Amino acid sequence: MSPTTVPAAGLEHGHVTFLGAGPGDPGLLTLRAVEALANADVVVAEHEVLDVLRAHARAGVTHLDPGPSSDPVPGTGTPQPTVVDATSTTVGGPAVRDAAHLVMEAARGGRRVVRAVSGDPGLDTYAAAEMLACAAAGVPFEVVPGVAAAVGVPAYAGVPLRDAQGADVRFVDARTASDRCWTEVGASDGTVVVSTTLDSVAAAAGELVAAGRKPDTPMTVTVAGTTTRQRTWTATLGTIAQTLKQAKVLPSPEGGRPVIAVVGERSAPAQRDQLAWFESKPLFGWKVLVPRTKEQAASLSDQLRSYGAVPHEVPTIAVEPPRTPQQMERAVKGLVTGRYEWIAFTSVNAVKAVREKFEEYGLDARAFAGIKVAAVGEQTAKALIAFGVKPDLVPSGEQSAAGLLEDWPPYDPVFDPIDRVFLPRADIATETLVAGLIELGWEVDDVTAYRTVRASPPPAETREAIKGGGFDAVLFTSSSTVRNLVGIAGKPHNVTVIACIGPATAKTAEEHGLRVDVMAPEPSVHKLAEALADFGRRRRTAALEAGDPVTRPSERRPGARRRRAAT
Repeated sequence: MSPTTVPAAGLEHGHVTFLGAGPGDPGLLTLRAVEALANADVVVAEHEVLDVLRAHARAGVTHLDPGPSSDPVPGTGTPQPTVVDATSTTVGGPAVRDAAHLVMEAARGGRRVVRAVSGDPGLDTYAAAEMLACAAAGVPFEVVPGVAAAVGVPAYAGVPLRDAQGADVRFVDARTASDRCWTEVGASDGTVVVSTTLDSVAAAAGELVAAGRKPDTPMTVTVAGTTTRQRTWTATLGTIAQTLKQAKVLPSPEGGRPVIAVVGERSAPAQRDQLAWFESKPLFGWKVLVPRTKEQAASLSDQLRSYGAVPHEVPTIAVEPPRTPQQMERAVKGLVTGRYEWIAFTSVNAVKAVREKFEEYGLDARAFAGIKVAAVGEQTAKALIAFGVKPDLVPSGEQSAAGLLEDWPPYDPVFDPIDRVFLPRADIATETLVAGLIELGWEVDDVTAYRTVRASPPPAETREAIKGGGFDAVLFTSSSTVRNLVGIAGKPHNVTVIACIGPATAKTAEEHGLRVDVMAPEPSVHKLAEALADFGRRRRTAALEAGDPVTRPSERRPGARRRRAAT
């Protein structure tokens, strides 16, 4: 049995997992790390590390605010971790204490502790001392390695550390490197990976030159590696200071940010141009507004992340129960008593409304036995499958009411014992589907399963970002999302790329004074995301061909004129 799955009650002194959280991208967590987090009672980590872990930790571990980013203990350089656990009674924010004390205290209480560090525990300055403390106290522990920043960041920057020639690779922490260390790496012709800070890069380059490296040796510097804030500069040991100054990166109040610098021929610009896969994603770093709830936007946001974007979900519609529930109650009872031949779901919210009513009555998916089920859209079908119901009919073409009618069979009194369809929908749904089904010979119970109302306004900072050009793009998936977003948050700034799912939505956007830059080739949220990615790809290519820096739309100069893009 894996130590991470041992029940806490069976451990006299608990158990500690020293876990490497990687360099910043949550996708780099190992399967063993995810397993340990899912079984943890306590997580001890710095604030930025918790941000990487919280999606995989149990709800009780992550529901409290871990507080602001921790600072080193004065005079020690030791980071102060924050602890968030399922039984904490802290109201304002968790206590800040010595990491080893937190770990030992929780482990002695028979609890499963994850002590997470950035990168890999084997390269962490303090993890070894905490492991020795566990060993001395007889507390069992294990180590789950993580991707070290010194290895992961160059991979994301498109800088291989070795090639067929097999040159040596040396790793140097500029904060603790001795004169002997600099002398040794300076005399070598291998690749040097330097962990340092942005404002200390030039000093590290100077140390290497003083130790014997040629000033024209290629050098890359990457900040915020493996995240969508990643940025890489290519220069030489002799020119890196000037490069950062010309890029207006330094001087800066953020000069203390950690960076990974790679020195050697493998970091040459010509090679990196071909290998920089991460920063060349079509929407890299774009902040994209998705006017949907997190549940509705889950797969769309995942798709946007695959293009390098940073999705930000803002609900524009809130779902509420119908004002009079009797109609819905009668229809659900009719499902059980055999009143319907078909039930048609046109949205995830309709599935949710019926499922909640089922649970209220103690029913489950077995109540659909003998009833044919139709679903419009991939997400609606997935919601049904999650409920235990496989749809019998999903439109083969357009995912809409019209597309469903194209495939819906006409009523046949010989083959259809019942002529009635249950249609649970929103209170503002159009009559297209009802009219079409009646024309095909069916009787329709058009039932209000839920009401849609305008959502509450988003936080002030989000509203300011929308109106002030803080977002690079916004995806409108319906005319109502246009109207509601403008109503609750204001009109997006003219530098923001406007992407619409179809002509009707585009028309509504234009009526609200918005310029439509992108339109999906067909009414699908995933095709809309693809169209936005194509727009970003063309924009990036045009900038490179013109010799201009690749920027995001929100980085344009205020008042700069924009071309209307072909869609």
